[in-house]
Amino acid sequence: MTDHYTTLGLSSAATLADIKKAFRQKASFWHPDKNAAPDAAARFRAVQTAYDVLSDADKRQAYDDNRRRNLLDSPIDTARDIWNHYFNPLI
Repeated sequence: MTDHYTTLGLSSAATLADIKKAFRQKASFWHPDKNAAPDAAARFRAVQTAYDVLSDADKRQAYDDNRRRNLLDSPIDTARDIWNHYFNPLI
């Protein structure tokens, strides 16, 4: 899974204004008409994809949720927290 925040050079706490600014800078730099690097087109597409996801509130929320699920530090601790938070009150 590609990290869209890293693609744009941002942290996950970035605001929409930060995302737009980073997109304009990266897109301008990696645009194939301006950059002769062999991987410029692929990087430009990656920047566009990152912007498409992070600039839409619903897509960003889904991406962040999925990212958190994939970046769990300790799955057993997470499972224990879920159990304690959701199931213990029912018992």
